[in-house]
Formats: sequence, C-alpha cells, structure tokens
Amino acid sequence: MLASATTRTRVSGKRELALLQSGSLFLLMSPAAGVDFPELVRQARSGRIKAAIDVFPEEPVPVGDPIRDVPDLLLSAHRTGGMPEALHLIGRTTVADAELISRGLPPQLCRRADPALASRLRSKPVGPPRL
Repeated sequence: MLASATTRTRVSGKRELALLQSGSLFLLMSPAAGVDFPELVRQARSGRIKAAIDVFPEEPVPVGDPIRDVPDLLLSAHRTGGMPEALHLIGRTTVADAELISRGLPPQLCRRADPALASRLRSKPVGPPRL
C-alpha cells in the first residue's frame, strides 16, 4: 500500500481486509491512517492473516500496548524509509532537481507541500520518546 493518508483516503478498510485469503501476509509500509488499523490488528490476532507493520497510528508504540503481544504481527520500528534503496532514491531525486535548478529550471521531483492537502493529512506528528 502506497498512499498519503488524508481525511479522504482509506485504502484498506474492513471490507478490503476481509477479501484477503486466509493465511495472507499484509505489509504496511506507508501511513498507518490509510488502513483500518484496529481491523488489521484484529485480523492478525484472529490468526486469519499475518501482518508486517512498519508504521503505526502512534509512534513509538507504547511499551504496554497489546499490539506488541499479537503473535502474527511482525513489528518494525519505522525503518522502511531508512533502507539503502530508499536513501539512494532520495539522493537521486535531490541531485536530479538540484541539476535542474542550477540550469534555471524548476524542480520536477521534489515539491512544496500543497497546503490544502497538508491540512487533510491524518498522520500524527511524532513526539518525544516515552520513557
């Protein structure tokens, strides 16, 4: 799933998750708000599906959160964006636009945030770590 989570998007809801075959693996690596997160956890807890999750509605996941004890969930500490492939893509994107800018052309890959879209984002800002 790759989508910006806004007040208008929900890519995987209860209906879509129910369509997964029993034993399926669901990978969540884009904003958690794009999926019905409680339903995803419920489906994994039931054993119907397995899930690998790299993003969460609240980060870091609190120490006592019951999600930490669901056997069919693989939890990752928001690391997908830090993979070498992702970092290389960020570098190539930045260099490509810097080359355009140096020639007096507008950037094509890096964009300013659209205020209308940003106002609809559902993701929560990451706060200081909880102790």
